[in-house]
Amino acid sequence: MTKDLEKPKRTNNPQAMRARLLDVAAILFQQRGYNATSIHDVVKAAATTGGALHHHFATKKALGLAVIAERVAVEVEKTAIRPVATAASIAQGVATFLDNVAGTLEHNQAVSGCPLNNLALELSLADSDFREAVNTVFDRWREALVLRLKADRQTLNTSDANDLATLVVASYSGAMAMAKASQSAEPLRASARQLALVLA
Repeated sequence: MTKDLEKPKRTNNPQAMRARLLDVAAILFQQRGYNATSIHDVVKAAATTGGALHHHFATKKALGLAVIAERVAVEVEKTAIRPVATAASIAQGVATFLDNVAGTLEHNQAVSGCPLNNLALELSLADSDFREAVNTVFDRWREALVLRLKADRQTLNTSDANDLATLVVASYSGAMAMAKASQSAEPLRASARQLALVLA
């Protein structure tokens, strides 16, 4: 065989590139914010070209919306919804969810905030498409909590279930904002203690 034939062939994997762009963009948006992250920043961090990025995402906004739908929403499902859905009770599920998040923050020794909260606060007033995208994730989260609440407490009416679900999401969101400001997981721990009493 010649030397050229011995070289591994370069493969073109569009789906892997798209996934890499989303992963990199999600990290940069979390660290710097959407507005402070340029397309060039994403291209450079992904070690690719502008052409490759634009092949998958025509605009920065398209990339941002995809990050919300395909990375942030998936993370909320994994981190916040699934533990509640699979726990013995909603009280246990919420406690597990908050403990896991607090433990991760303490392990990392840094709090960059909740990706959903960060994007909601930065973009909701600036663009109706972004507002709808983040609100869809919040709605999905609340709906999952309502379903679990009504399954656990069959006498609970829909209005009260909605209010309790909103309380859980709002408590977490506020606690994460405070955790980011203080660089401490204690606001999450405090919220977990009080939500345990409310949901018991």
